Amino acid sequence: MAAQTSSLAEPAEHPAKSGPPLADPNAEPHPDLALVEAAKAGDTASFEKLVRQYDRQIFRTALHITQNREDAEDITQDVFFKAFQKLEQFQGNSKFSTWLVRIAVNESLMRLRRRKTSRTVSMDQDVETEEGAIPRDFAEWRPNPEQIYSQSELGDILRKTIAGLPPGFRTVFTLRDIENLSTEETAEALGLSVPAVKSRLLRARLQLRERLSRYFRQKKEGS
Repeated sequence: MAAQTSSLAEPAEHPAKSGPPLADPNAEPHPDLALVEAAKAGDTASFEKLVRQYDRQIFRTALHITQNREDAEDITQDVFFKAFQKLEQFQGNSKFSTWLVRIAVNESLMRLRRRKTSRTVSMDQDVETEEGAIPRDFAEWRPNPEQIYSQSELGDILRKTIAGLPPGFRTVFTLRDIENLSTEETAEALGLSVPAVKSRLLRARLQLRERLSRYFRQKKEGS
């Protein structure tokens, strides 16, 4: 199956084709905005606080998309470096975390494209083992308090199955069902319309269900 990715622009803010409704002008400003404004004024401590707040989320997002820990670590550093350089472009029309996620997705998909050009094997092709086919490019996870899945057998199966999704589907699934972004935030981060996000999420969930059903069916037949 060919990898499906979206064409993403540089991390300047612009709405998706079918973006969220306008924010309530009477709503309280998000606390991040004060930190961003202070960072724009040269307060590096404020930016460092933003880094501490979101570095794990950005790392998880990059790891889910690239399925490679070293790439995810490099991408996390690149994201915050680029965000600091382009901080003046952030106008507060969206959450700062959504803006960071958009940069992370851009960097992660570019890393996948570079990886794809350096290998001839499809990233979606399963690897045949004595226990059956398993998805390619599955990165090991180091336990930490924020880790979403348990170290149980089912958690391991889920991780491998998610890793086998095409990047376009895996990215939407990661932001919506793992990082719990709203449909509108996911659309904004990926530069997609809301209907496109819903369609990719549905197809990702259907593929996961089919792959999990196939795994358990093979396991039952093997036993």
